[in-house]
Amino acid sequence: MNVGELLTFQPVKGVKRAPDEDDDDANIARFKSKKKVSGESGFDQRKAAESERDRILELVDQEPEAPPIDESQLKKMLLTFEKRVVKNQEMRIKFQDKPEKFMDSEIELNEIVQELHVVATMPELYHILVELHTVQSLLGLLSHDNTDISVAVVSLLQELTDTETLTESEEDVEILIDALMKEQLVGTLVQNMERLDETVPEEAEGVHNTLATVENLVEYHPEFGTEAAQQGLLQWILKRLKAKLPFDNNKLYASEILSILLQGNNDTRQLLGELDGIDVLLQQVNVYKKHDPSNNEEIEMMENLFDCLCSALMVTVNRGRFLKGEGLQLMNLMLRERKLSRSSALKVLDYAMIGPEGADNGTKFVDILGLRTIFPMFMKTPKGHKKKNAGEEEHEEHVSSVITSLLKNTSGTQRQRLLAKFTENDHAKVDRLMELHFKYLEKVHHVDNQIEKERQRLKASAQEISEGMEEDFYLRRLDAGLFTLQLVDYVMMEVCSSGASSIKQRVLQMLNLRGGSIKTIRNIMREYAGNIGDDKDPETRDAEQKRLLQLVDKF
Repeated sequence: MNVGELLTFQPVKGVKRAPDEDDDDANIARFKSKKKVSGESGFDQRKAAESERDRILELVDQEPEAPPIDESQLKKMLLTFEKRVVKNQEMRIKFQDKPEKFMDSEIELNEIVQELHVVATMPELYHILVELHTVQSLLGLLSHDNTDISVAVVSLLQELTDTETLTESEEDVEILIDALMKEQLVGTLVQNMERLDETVPEEAEGVHNTLATVENLVEYHPEFGTEAAQQGLLQWILKRLKAKLPFDNNKLYASEILSILLQGNNDTRQLLGELDGIDVLLQQVNVYKKHDPSNNEEIEMMENLFDCLCSALMVTVNRGRFLKGEGLQLMNLMLRERKLSRSSALKVLDYAMIGPEGADNGTKFVDILGLRTIFPMFMKTPKGHKKKNAGEEEHEEHVSSVITSLLKNTSGTQRQRLLAKFTENDHAKVDRLMELHFKYLEKVHHVDNQIEKERQRLKASAQEISEGMEEDFYLRRLDAGLFTLQLVDYVMMEVCSSGASSIKQRVLQMLNLRGGSIKTIRNIMREYAGNIGDDKDPETRDAEQKRLLQLVDKF
């Protein structure tokens, strides 16, 4: 029995008499009378209701805020809290089968938990919660038989860990956070969520507040995300995503938390794979193969799920799970269906095939006739890629990256099939390649001019250009289109080197026609080779640099 039931509990007063015909007549007469009165002036009634609502809102605004409390008052409040916890436990043990007997103690306990919300406005007093062992008592209530009590505690924890609060009085905040983590907060929260019924609005709100608490703590302490995942949260999220429930805000929030947990965390990505999370994510996005999400919130959830897949694929072992789970076939079908999921599926394909670890996926993609899907997307950027989907430039970056990965990782007949695409239809794909080259070269020239002006301003004011500033300049150039230009030019040099001789002739012809320069392309590729990421192992990096410089020399 929850607090709501306790508040409305009344002993049975006997069987009510069934209404007779006279009662029915009387009721009908009363209903008609009310209907007549209300029907006379429905507009006036609505106007009066709106006026009453405005008056209530005004009173709420005028309601004075709870006065701040000092250390002494807080200690008294916490003592009261502890007494009520003990009293409620005793009453529940003594009157197990008579809820009316422990009803009052339950209500009093709920009231004191609500009063403790005032502490969330005073983080400088958080250390007292730890010193008086209130943290342990609060976490103990998360397993209270009455879910209304546990939900009230979750609401309190969410306020205590609010990100705005955590930035104040950092020393005291750290004491509370350390105590919560020491008591394995997330494990206890997960156990509580597993018993909550989300068809009950109050309990659904409890789940939402639990996820908000986790988000607050991970934002404050990113390393907390690994502990949270290992304490059962990751498993609960996967179970929640699989649950056959209508789409709601909690499912959206669960997808957001999963994305946060996976971000930059290889341990959690590895754990996701071990828990069959790749299959779960593929099952969830499969819904959007032929059907678009019904609203903006569901679009956001769909994109979160695809982002989770991309993040998970950054761990090599998950690439194999993706391949085994027929993720390539699903993404390929999504590209053909032309639904809202199309651009996200393209992004996943990019992550699945990039680097030497993507070789198996690249080979399989050619085998399942993926070239028939990817090259039409290369030839023409689909329309409608605005806010809800990838932008035009992002689309062209991912397509170019997929083709780059295929050229790097395929061999034998698969590679020959790929190279043959560039001679089809009178070298139409080479023409498109050159079109993209000039498009992104112009963008890079534009940002280079801006950066040069900044350099001149810095020199004029006798400021030294630091290494960090040089890195920022390079990142700006990448964002402005240099990265896509590097990919396009890599494809150009690779197909000129390995494909039919007519491909290089067409490239030179287009360069002469548009006033382009081989020297420019060579410089772009040399810069690309010189900036290959340090996160790669030295052997792989050196091999890739050597290959790029060989292509430059051959071109």
